[in-house]
Amino acid sequence: MNIRYFAWVRERVGLEEETIELPGSVQTVADLIGHLKTLDANHAAAFEEEEAIRVALDQTHVEPDALIGDAREIAFFPPMTGG
Repeated sequence: MNIRYFAWVRERVGLEEETIELPGSVQTVADLIGHLKTLDANHAAAFEEEEAIRVALDQTHVEPDALIGDAREIAFFPPMTGG
């Protein structure tokens, strides 16, 4: 699974993107966030405010309870403001 990070999520994780093998227990976006938090201190810090993070599966915005299914890319980013 290709995972991309944007803005302060990227800064906290310390990576722009990474590819990881998902455990069988990871079925939803929320499951994935829980798994990522266990990887290391950087990931834990990045997802500390998980309710503030937005998610896209294959460039479609989804909620945390969305099933990952056959998605090839997951992106995490903070809320955006325009101007």
